[in-house]
Amino acid sequence: MVAGWFAGEGSDFRLLGTRCSACASVFFPREDAFCRNPGCPGGELAEVPLSHRGRVWSYTDSRYRPPSPYVSDPELPWSPYALIAVELESERIVVLGQAAPGITVADLAVGMEVEVVPGVLNEDAETTWTTWHWRPTEATS
Repeated sequence: MVAGWFAGEGSDFRLLGTRCSACASVFFPREDAFCRNPGCPGGELAEVPLSHRGRVWSYTDSRYRPPSPYVSDPELPWSPYALIAVELESERIVVLGQAAPGITVADLAVGMEVEVVPGVLNEDAETTWTTWHWRPTEATS
């Protein structure tokens, strides 16, 4: 888990970004040092919860085991997973993330509505590393 990137549980789960007080630009991952907008004189950056839903902007699948430093046990079989780029409703920014378990590229379409849900990136006997996933909203009906 990356501290400060998301918070909450269940239906209250949200990605956290920052908004510049001078130009209203929203950033994810969060920015805590300065406004990334090159045309902005700079302002205070405040944490904001991001939209819970958005639309699929693009997607692909990952069919290979990524190299280190990604945490992956080479002794275990590799399972492909879908990656989804989602344009958030209000912020109009694109956020990349994995699809929820069980969702494949065959289940996705550009423009489809998805929601952010908590997920597990990796776990061992002592630690569970959490992350976010994208899930089609029709998968929850």
